[in-house]
This record gives sequence, C-alpha cells and structure tokens, in this order.
Amino acid sequence: MNRHRSIEVVGTGFTVLDRLYADGDFAAEALGGSCGNVLLSLAMLHRQVAPVLSLGCDDIGERLVDEFRSAGAHTTYISCHEGRRSPVLRQELDTYSGQHSFSFTCRDTLEEYPRYEPISLAEVESASPALDQCAVFYADRLSSTILDAMERAHLGGAVVYFEPSDYDPDLFDDALAMTTVLKYSSDRLGPEIDDKVASSAAIAIVTYGADGLEVRHGHQKIWSAAVPAAEVMDTCGSGDMVSVGLIDWLLNSQQSWRVQSLGIHDLMGGVVAGQRLAAENCAFAGARGLFQHRDAAYVRAILAPSLYEL
Repeated sequence: MNRHRSIEVVGTGFTVLDRLYADGDFAAEALGGSCGNVLLSLAMLHRQVAPVLSLGCDDIGERLVDEFRSAGAHTTYISCHEGRRSPVLRQELDTYSGQHSFSFTCRDTLEEYPRYEPISLAEVESASPALDQCAVFYADRLSSTILDAMERAHLGGAVVYFEPSDYDPDLFDDALAMTTVLKYSSDRLGPEIDDKVASSAAIAIVTYGADGLEVRHGHQKIWSAAVPAAEVMDTCGSGDMVSVGLIDWLLNSQQSWRVQSLGIHDLMGGVVAGQRLAAENCAFAGARGLFQHRDAAYVRAILAPSLYEL
C-alpha cells in the first residue's frame, strides 16, 4: 500500500449529536455514533481522516462539522442540506453500574429526534478523489450509495472495514464480497451471518461483550479475552475503541502487508491494542471519554508497539 496517500481513512455512516444524561441529569453533548466516534478519534490521533456525511444545515450540523474540523479531520466531503435537521441520539447512563441505554426521543418533550440519513450518489461522486486513494474505508451502515462508495475504495486498494449494526439481505452479500475486516456482535448478528462470513474472504471480529472477542478467518478462530478495566463508569464506545486501535495499527504497519494477503494472525496486535484502549475508555463517561480527558500522547502510550505484539 502507498504510505504517501494524503487521506488515510475515509468513512461514512452513523454520525449524530449524542445527548448524555448521567444518573438522571443532563451531563454533556458531543459528536457520537459509531462512525463519528471512530473517525473523530482517529483524527485526534493525527490521522488524515475524511468523513463523507450528509447532515442538516442547522446548528447541530454546524457543531458536528466543527468538532471534526477541530480534531483535524478533512471536512470537505461533509454536505449540509437546507431544510434538513441533523440527527440526535439520547444516551442514559448509570455510572454506578456502567450500563447505558439509547433513545431517539427527547427526554423532556417526547418529540422524535431527527434520524440519520445516508449519503447520496452526488455526495459519493464528490468524494471520489478521497475514496479512490484512501488506505482504509470505514462504514457502519449500508445503503446502495454507501455500497457505491465502498466499491470505489475497494477498487482503489483500500482495506474495507465494515461494522454493520443490522443485517440487510439486499445489500449485505455485495458488501461482504468487498470487505477486508468485518466486525459484528455475536448476539445481535451472529445467527444471521456467521455461515456467510465463514465462507467469505473477510477476516471477522466477533464480539462477546465484556468477555472478549473472537477473530475468525474461514474456519480458523483465535479467542482474545477482554482486557480488564481498572474502573468502569461507562462501557459505551468500547467496541468503537477496538476499531480505532485496530485501524490505527493497520495504518502504522501497512508496509508489512498487502490487503489481499492479510491473515488472521496479522491482525492480533491491532486487536489487542484496541482492547487496551476500550478498557481505558471505560473509566470515563461518554463514548470517547478517554479522548476528551486525555491527550493524544497519552492514548499513543496505550497503543505503543511495546505494549503489544506486532
């Protein structure tokens, strides 16, 4: 792969304003959603990141763009549309148990929050310079247009990192055929897609909550127990931190492998790095609490090569 690509990571998918309520009280609001968390965290690690998103031309959309810009991300391919409202998600957190829940309704008015909308074909075409030359393409949602973006990145030689939240029978097979790394929950999606994934070329990261995860390639399997968290305030974002650690590791070590030859053992160093990051993140409220309370140097120390096998 080409280490001189100006854009390292292009991503699209679920990006919202998170409204966080902790122990019954409003605590904070910030950019969230799996796609948003992964891309923003990588930008804060000084990766060259380009979100491809479709937002509303409103105060919330402006705030989300500003958060990306402040983190150093390239915001050229974020489109804001007049007459559309940007998406919002409410998180309720119990800091004593570390448990959380999500809702798309306003706590005070019970009004439905605006929902996420995927990118359009025009937005895919506009982002083609970044899609054609990125090293990693990330998506956590599927639509026909996201599939078009995935195809462009795949044909350009990118690692396609796909983290579906649900199973779309009309689009999933096409996405799987282009996917390099597929990350999904055993409880949520396992029964529906395990067999398809096993017969594909994709390397799968199958998560089992607090127990850990399993890395699979065909019928090969490696179990990786969760890294114990010293303190648990909020488990939200743990899966996103695993993705951040693995993608960062892939970018660091990309000279030593090719997309077509990546195997199950090649990813274990990055998986463990991501698990370390997830454990540290549990000590803070919010999906990116670690990044909001610690600087990039601190996070880099967690991800340092001396702390895991390459």
